[in-house]
Amino acid sequence: MAKKAVASLQKGEGRGHAKVIKMVKSPKTGAYIFQEDMVINEKVKDYFAK
Repeated sequence: MAKKAVASLQKGEGRGHAKVIKMVKSPKTGAYIFQEDMVINEKVKDYFAK
């Protein structure tokens, strides 16, 4: 399934977005979790800044 999702993002409007993965600390347990989001390419740096 991953190949199908990646292939669909390479056509049309998908090229303007990037999948970003950020490691954040959970407030409840203190363990680190990974947060995945789709962000517009121009706003990737802003996403990691916050």
